[in-house]
Amino acid sequence: MCPSEGKSPARRKIGDRGYVTAEAALVIPALVLFAALLVWALMAAAAQIRCVDAARAGARAVSRSEPAEVAVAAAEEAAPPGARVEVDRVGDLWRVRVAAPAPGPGGLPVRLGAQAVALAEDSVGPPP
Repeated sequence: MCPSEGKSPARRKIGDRGYVTAEAALVIPALVLFAALLVWALMAAAAQIRCVDAARAGARAVSRSEPAEVAVAAAEEAAPPGARVEVDRVGDLWRVRVAAPAPGPGGLPVRLGAQAVALAEDSVGPPP
């Protein structure tokens, strides 16, 4: 004889009480954490794109023979908050590096950055 035989349907369901609550208590925090990670990843991707744009803006500025301070200001304006901008020249090339901390919790060891290189305008001579 099966253990469930002879028991009324109401008595069989009594043992299932609380499973939905227990499953929800486990699943909801996991979904919230997953959603928070997705939002953080989108914010980090947006900050990385801003770093790339800032490096390009700085490289364009110095390649047009503008002072390095102007190029740094242009890069800092386009960069995410807290970014560090470095400009240096090696031969005929200007190199602009932008590094920024990742948005979100400070304990995450993620650094964002980009580099752009441009040919100096004064190195290009007149056409032959």
